[in-house]
Amino acid sequence: MLGACAVAALLAAGPAAADRPVHTYSIVARDATTGEMGVAVQSHWFSVGSVVTWAAAGVGAVATQAFVDPGYGPRALALLRSGLDAQNVLQGLLVADAQRDVRQVAIVDARGGVVAHTGAHAIAAAGHLVGDQYAVQANLMTSDRVWPAMAEAFERTRGDLAERMLAALAAAQEAGGDIRGRQSAALLVVRGESTGRPWVGADRLFDLRIEDSPDPIGELTRLVRLQRAYNHANRGDELFAEREVEAALSEYAAAGELAPEIEELPFWQAVALVSIGREADAMPIFRAVFARNPVWADLVPRLPAAGLLPDDAALVRRIVEQRE
Repeated sequence: MLGACAVAALLAAGPAAADRPVHTYSIVARDATTGEMGVAVQSHWFSVGSVVTWAAAGVGAVATQAFVDPGYGPRALALLRSGLDAQNVLQGLLVADAQRDVRQVAIVDARGGVVAHTGAHAIAAAGHLVGDQYAVQANLMTSDRVWPAMAEAFERTRGDLAERMLAALAAAQEAGGDIRGRQSAALLVVRGESTGRPWVGADRLFDLRIEDSPDPIGELTRLVRLQRAYNHANRGDELFAEREVEAALSEYAAAGELAPEIEELPFWQAVALVSIGREADAMPIFRAVFARNPVWADLVPRLPAAGLLPDDAALVRRIVEQRE
């Protein structure tokens, strides 16, 4: 919790010069059921996620764009942590910024409060909409149909927060998007409450950036699918360590179904099966993995020393022999 002096200092902090024209469209949102919060963005600007997207578990999410001041992100999160709500944070940031007329910013807090600002001098077409625990905002668009299309897509889409925000980005592009085209995209989703571990797989459920691509949203969608797969695999590891074997195997299977092209996911599932004595179940999995990429068989003899397989030379040999 920040003291009054610290809050005042943050509000008085000088903004960056308005010299980074990160014109773009974005969404900030909170899932009312899970409490998850996030921000997603696409732009014709290299590495848009490095300056636009900000979020912290149990705190809120921020999108800062147009003639962007990246400092809005960390300052807004610090002020939210101090106990201010989204409305008061935005008011404080704008009052302290002589260049507020060229800024565009949106904030959602952990209670679902949401606000947005589009400066009077943001390049047209520019505007925003605030809905139930979300805001969509855009500038330098082909038309003023872009941000309403985002809101409609977000509201009608079913699924978790990441899926709904991706739908909003896709709808923006379908409505015309950035008049300059497309280059980069990002998506950041955090938990409604902090675990005390502010990294991916703990507080951060998704933290993905496409820095430069002819199809940023398509590539971002692919990476979201892969992140879901690895989230299942990581959860499987946690359950396995807790001796919840069947639940762990279910998570491993879900990971493999989401990302069948990733050989490593079923490989570690097979290793887990062998480690609990289910060799017969593991061997067909090893065989399929080795058929796709024989190098995985070379890894097997290294695993007993790391405690990941029993120290049984005959067992290791049987596994390696699954390589045809």
